[in-house]
Amino acid sequence: MNLSNRISQIKPSPTLAVDAKAKAMKAQGVDLVSFGAGEPDFDTPENIKEAAIKAIRDGFTRYTAAGGTDELKDAVIDKFRKDNGLEYTRGEVVVNCGGKHSFYNLAQVLFDQGDEVIIPAPFWVSYPPMTILAGAKPVIVETTQEQNFKITPEQLRENVTPATKALVINSPSNPTGSVYTRAELEAIAQVAVENDFFLISDDIYEKILFDGATFHTMASIGKEVKERSLVLNGVSKSYSMTGWRIGYMAGPKEIIGAVTKIQSQSTSNPNSIAQKAAVEALTGPQDFIDMLREAFQERKDYIIRRLNQMPGIRCFDPKGAFYAFPNVSEYYGRTISGKKIEDSNSMADFLLDVAKVAVVPGIGFGADPYIRLSFATSMEQIREGLDRMERALTSD
Repeated sequence: MNLSNRISQIKPSPTLAVDAKAKAMKAQGVDLVSFGAGEPDFDTPENIKEAAIKAIRDGFTRYTAAGGTDELKDAVIDKFRKDNGLEYTRGEVVVNCGGKHSFYNLAQVLFDQGDEVIIPAPFWVSYPPMTILAGAKPVIVETTQEQNFKITPEQLRENVTPATKALVINSPSNPTGSVYTRAELEAIAQVAVENDFFLISDDIYEKILFDGATFHTMASIGKEVKERSLVLNGVSKSYSMTGWRIGYMAGPKEIIGAVTKIQSQSTSNPNSIAQKAAVEALTGPQDFIDMLREAFQERKDYIIRRLNQMPGIRCFDPKGAFYAFPNVSEYYGRTISGKKIEDSNSMADFLLDVAKVAVVPGIGFGADPYIRLSFATSMEQIREGLDRMERALTSD
């Protein structure tokens, strides 16, 4: 069977693949600890669920406008005003079927054959494939733990060409948890203004911050920067609504209109019931977020301390999101329990087979010396998983 050339250029999402494998093993009765899933383990708050139930009972089960309801757009506009000091109109906001869908639609609208998109590594696994699917070239710029996994203005300038169409910034970052300061964003934005390219700001982990870190978004830097900024966000992470599939985007009216047009010819509107739930998430009580952040802070402190105490492992201390990204490359080239560890893939296989612990290989994030552990799971599971991991790595 002959499939399209475009599909042959990409691989399945490694994070979803690990999560699916872990769930399948658990279903078979395997006593497994999974650090794979990038979703909070808390249930969606009751007020949000009740809003969805009411929507069903009220018969709000038909098509909405392709780019989302005015009610939800207004809630998003109000969120941007209150949280970020940004002013948008309805024509500058679109609601998508999850944050991933937001980036995919934007890539289809913004990128073309011959365009280059600068993506700092480590990166979220789907940025390069979705760039490739739009016909553009991902330009991967490696960052290091020593520079807190953040691209510098100097690195950016070195990689800008006449073909550069956009830079992707994800802060707080998946997988590293790095958070850009306002000064760092200002310096990066200056390069974008000087060289006339777009800034794509993926802010999905905006509310999950640690150790007093402060969030800033690109569009808030100034008028000239806002005009070339696309801000992506959603309700999945902050409100434990990953399965509801509601993301949203704000930016220049022409681009948002084009995203709405492509959505009208693909998925049509986001789920009507989930939109009602998202309105409640954004406009209702926000105390859930404080609880979430406090729980993740406790887990983060524990998992980073434990990982850094393990022989041969060093782990960056994240300031946001809910991931640990330890460097495990000291184990590469070793044979433990009869298994040769050569890279992040074989490390992940080793931990799954020997320790019954699921992690995501760093290669999928553009950083093979590392593995990703999500601490969006209970402290009990975190303790057990790290105990198993340490025993397995020190067994020989």
